[in-house]
Amino acid sequence: MKALWAAYCQTFKDIIANTSIFTTLILSVLFYSFFYPTAYKAEQAEALPIVIVDEEQSALSNTIISHVSQSPNVQITAVTGNFAEAKHMVETQQADGILLLPDNLSQTIRHGENGGIGLYLSAANFLITKQIGLGLVSSVENTLSEYAERFSEISHFSPALSIHQIPLFNPLSGYGSYVFPAVAPLIIHQTIFLGLSMLLALYRENKQIINLTRLSGISLAILTIGCLGCYYLFGFTFWYFDYPRGGNFWGMLLAVPIFVFCIIGISTLFASFLDMPERAGHVIVFTSIPLFMLSGVAWPYAAMPAWMQMLGQTLPSTQAVHLFIQLNQMGVPTSLILGKLAYLLAVGSICLCLGYYRLNRQNKQLSFD
Repeated sequence: MKALWAAYCQTFKDIIANTSIFTTLILSVLFYSFFYPTAYKAEQAEALPIVIVDEEQSALSNTIISHVSQSPNVQITAVTGNFAEAKHMVETQQADGILLLPDNLSQTIRHGENGGIGLYLSAANFLITKQIGLGLVSSVENTLSEYAERFSEISHFSPALSIHQIPLFNPLSGYGSYVFPAVAPLIIHQTIFLGLSMLLALYRENKQIINLTRLSGISLAILTIGCLGCYYLFGFTFWYFDYPRGGNFWGMLLAVPIFVFCIIGISTLFASFLDMPERAGHVIVFTSIPLFMLSGVAWPYAAMPAWMQMLGQTLPSTQAVHLFIQLNQMGVPTSLILGKLAYLLAVGSICLCLGYYRLNRQNKQLSFD
């Protein structure tokens, strides 16, 4: 136990002594906890530019324009009677959408005829398209409902059935509340993977013997750092930026050590192949974005080829992302995520055993030399 405690403490000393490893394992988590959320602090796009084509220029169309101008989602760039001019503004990116008020709008509502308002949106950015649609639909629908009540005795016009979106796990429908809970486990995954790989490669480069006691002390030190990093992100950061959190608190406490242990096992096996610490950074450069894409968060699995879906599901990072979204945001019972925990535990154990086997062989070579 004394040797284990000495290895545990020595690991922290080595981490602090090496600026690159200290920055990767500890400071980067603190940095990303503010960098990522701050970039999406607004949560939703606001004041998106639109053009209104008012062909009728009536009291009704003026009322619609007045109501639309009060919506925080959109900002009226211009009001014109020429649709071609409005289309040119969208094509030149001066506006993101067109609201067309046709010349027979009032007559259509009075007589209950088919027809209506036209809404043309740029598909260059789907998040912007969504916000413009939400801002315009509610404003126009309320105006038409009030106007149609005057003619209820002579017209059977009624707006289409309203659809009310009630998000279950992202009440604000904000981009930050959606993306950061998925990115947070990947931040821990990549920082531990890079930091531990660099640390073990540094020991090997300095021809230090890494026996079972030494590896256990290193693993416990990294486990401590990783767990604290997870609890910091899932606790303080989620609270500070008001993200959905605390769905299944005790399940999260159980899942974090297993998740970190899995990363330690993978990193140990990977580090056994490195000849210098800098090699670990080469892998991080081209793996971070694919890991996020293959998690199914940024792009749905249904739109991926079957082989890519299978690849994504086998990645521990994918299992971790789904696991913590379920626990932190959805509040699923712990019993429903036991399969994911068992998978992470199995992968971590296998990789750690293989990594120790390779390191032990290298220890023997060093002793022989």
